[in-house]
Amino acid sequence: MLRKVVLFSLWVVLAIYAFFLAPPNQPDTFELIKKLSFGQWQGINPLIVSLFNIMGVWPLIYSAVVFADGRGQKIPAWPFATASFGVGAFALLPYLFLREPNQNFVGQKSILIKLLDSRITGILLTVMASIIVAYGLQGGDWQDFIQQWQTNRFIHVMSLDFCLLCLLFPVLLIDDMARRGWKNPQIFWLISSVPLFGPLIYLCVRPNLPEVDATGIPNKQTAIN
Repeated sequence: MLRKVVLFSLWVVLAIYAFFLAPPNQPDTFELIKKLSFGQWQGINPLIVSLFNIMGVWPLIYSAVVFADGRGQKIPAWPFATASFGVGAFALLPYLFLREPNQNFVGQKSILIKLLDSRITGILLTVMASIIVAYGLQGGDWQDFIQQWQTNRFIHVMSLDFCLLCLLFPVLLIDDMARRGWKNPQIFWLISSVPLFGPLIYLCVRPNLPEVDATGIPNKQTAIN
């Protein structure tokens, strides 16, 4: 219950801060979003381009654990995971405080879950994120970024969203590791303590998700693989 209260309170505080306390929107915010979305990056600080694109990688990282977690929940996971592509942690926080601890995966994996469960997916996401981060760090202007963070609500809230997605991943990680029979506190804390690349590396190295029937007996073929 305490976990639910903390996560719900965080969601409320985030919403209040984003809409009422964060720096004001700038007149060119919509134009900036349009340029970022369509790859018209000329003249835009590479750090902002990198952050914007990383915010498209985070929902895929979360989807790789949320869809399996949602199999044992009373609420469907897909609406929250889908909405996170647009509003990030604003969409995921309600799922996190509504869900129940779930350390089992019952039934057969769907095509989507098989795709998200694949280590190849984790590797592709890691390569993609590495290229995006390298692009931002190579040519980014930190002074300009800080100035925009202080004055532009879009940049400010997007940065806050990134930090929250880093901090919230362990809420799902502990159950995802348990579903795979990988109960190792040291690995859990190592993954949790490395922003972005900790979760990405986890997706690359985690054991396959075992398929379990309604009686709780693991599928032998899956267990062997």
